[in-house]
Amino acid sequence: MITPEPQKTASEIKALKNLATVVYALQAATMPLVVTYFIAPLLVLWKRKQAKGTWVESHLRWQLNTFWFSLIGFIIAIPTLATPIGVFILAPTVLWLVYRIGQGWTRLSRGQPMLGEARKDKVDN
Repeated sequence: MITPEPQKTASEIKALKNLATVVYALQAATMPLVVTYFIAPLLVLWKRKQAKGTWVESHLRWQLNTFWFSLIGFIIAIPTLATPIGVFILAPTVLWLVYRIGQGWTRLSRGQPMLGEARKDKVDN
């Protein structure tokens, strides 16, 4: 069961949306700037309590999951890059990362929660 969204002002929601936008941008900048890949989840962990119960919380959870699962892919792929197996693991990991950033950023810009959260709302209501 989803807890009711706490009363947040429009400016608080806008600030949370801006935070999620910054995290998507940092994740996207991972391709040329690897350091941003590690800064993004730190921002989410630092601020996620503020988003608790809001639709933006689903984006922060999405972003953390994106980080952890892509990190697993990178950890497996990078040591094996000298072999074809490394390329077969790295390519899908990068494509999946791009998909997750694009899907999340699109829904964020429309003011929508991530898909899993939207489905939960429909089931509970």
